Amino acid sequence: MIFVALGTQDKSFTRLLETIERQIEMGNIKDKVIVQAGYTKFISDKMEIFDYISMSEFEKNIDKCDLFITHGGVGNILTALQKGKKIIAAPRLAKYKEHTNDHQIQIVNSMAEGGYLLKFDEQANMAEVLEKAKTFKPKKWHSNTDKFNHALLEYIKGN
Repeated sequence: MIFVALGTQDKSFTRLLETIERQIEMGNIKDKVIVQAGYTKFISDKMEIFDYISMSEFEKNIDKCDLFITHGGVGNILTALQKGKKIIAAPRLAKYKEHTNDHQIQIVNSMAEGGYLLKFDEQANMAEVLEKAKTFKPKKWHSNTDKFNHALLEYIKGN
């Protein structure tokens, strides 16, 4: 199963769903596709689309999916990385009014360069990215939270 999550940004991201639907029509995606679309209004008889789902349902879909396709939001990406999932991330772009700025480009580029996910952007061919995903092994994510918390506590104790 492929789980697609567009986050809760109050702007549409139809560009990504149109691309995924085209890949289904071309036969490049044969798996069931479940979509958390947020504000994106998109009608499809090829994907199961929900506006919003609960966090527990979101986590269940992440657990069940073989591939996670998402926007360039850090929360979605980190949730999937913590579960060791293969991720294709597509940054929302300001020029299409999908976001107010292009910060998701830096997030996706950095995570792709680090080996954590595959990037889908305007220069990429989704069929090729889907093919790469079949053998892609994401780098294991190591959170810095414990190290940060320890350093913060040490700092607090020192003052």
